Amino acid sequence: MELTLLGTGAPAGLPRPDCPCAACACALGPDARAATSVLVDGALLLDLTPGAAFAAARAGRSLAGVRQVLLSHPHDGPAVEVPAGLPQPGRVPDGRELTLLTGHRARAVALDAPGTGYAVTGPDGQRLLYLPPGGAPAGLEVTAEPYATVVLDVLGRPDALGRLRETGAVGPATDVVAVHLDHDVPPGPEVRRRLAAAGARAVPDGTTLETGAYEEVPDVPRRTLVLGGARSGKSVEAERRLESFPEVLYVATGGSRNGDTEWAARVSAHQERRPGSWRTVETCDLVPLLKDDGPPLLVDCLSLWLTDAMDAVGAWDDAEWADGGERALRDRVRALTDAVRETRRTLVAVSNEVGSGIVPATASGRRYRDELGRLNTAFAQECEQVLLVVAGQTLALRG
Repeated sequence: MELTLLGTGAPAGLPRPDCPCAACACALGPDARAATSVLVDGALLLDLTPGAAFAAARAGRSLAGVRQVLLSHPHDGPAVEVPAGLPQPGRVPDGRELTLLTGHRARAVALDAPGTGYAVTGPDGQRLLYLPPGGAPAGLEVTAEPYATVVLDVLGRPDALGRLRETGAVGPATDVVAVHLDHDVPPGPEVRRRLAAAGARAVPDGTTLETGAYEEVPDVPRRTLVLGGARSGKSVEAERRLESFPEVLYVATGGSRNGDTEWAARVSAHQERRPGSWRTVETCDLVPLLKDDGPPLLVDCLSLWLTDAMDAVGAWDDAEWADGGERALRDRVRALTDAVRETRRTLVAVSNEVGSGIVPATASGRRYRDELGRLNTAFAQECEQVLLVVAGQTLALRG
């Protein structure tokens, strides 16, 4: 089954008409995208958008053989003109299946938002799932076999990808292609980076894909360390990297700090950002979690883990530090990094980057800064990917 993506952008396209934002200003060349529309084997058109015939011609395709046009979502604005020779667009009721004379079958998938998804099976038996912007499947059942290709709004609804993974509809070899791309994420390298973290990719308008053919599906890193200063956006970046997973265990190392209202407000802001399917545990005992099997771990943060560890070994007292405290801390850090090396879980950890700041005025502050630098260095050595977040912008230091 052959798919030609006539467009890969949001319904308004990218850049949006008359939008002055930085993302739209940068959406040039292959990063400029028409509204998403997919041509399947020249016979089935999923979503009719303005200029579809010209888009097909630019891709070296024709709409002359289209036997069915299916719409997936309500279209705002004036009605789209149907090119001469194309059948009138329609939608299939949820759960119903439409069979074309060409042998293609399109089953309507119910969504949790207005619109309809389509599970398309080609004459060759290959299976495609196409979802509209902002939509995720509702009430999915566990599937016996994953789709070969899934085309959906990865950036707008990463949780939809998580649901598909949970039910087996998306497997390790599924080609996940992001469409309905909008101006919420800067185009180019930033889009590709965020999609790769979810095991997905984007392609330029006009690209033709062969369903079932081997593709370079991005590998989600097993271990990632996210560094950054205060309020840099490092926690948001870490959370974003796991949004497309069905389950996540959020490990909060800071505790509740009863009576500290400012800390409680910080904790509440973090909790409100997390998907409802995530579980939270408050602990600094990370080694057993890393040794166990289970869903991905998000550890926020190593800086507070270090504070707890230094408290435990008496690091703030010079005499205790010299009389075995330093050695005990080294043992704790080594046990942690050994567990990171051996873990089979997906891990994203957050830590503060303090080495570029003001030199602390106290000896204990300088000791903490130095130990955190050593911890970050040792932890980073065990990670496939290391990121630095500055002013909300993420720089890849490794991976």
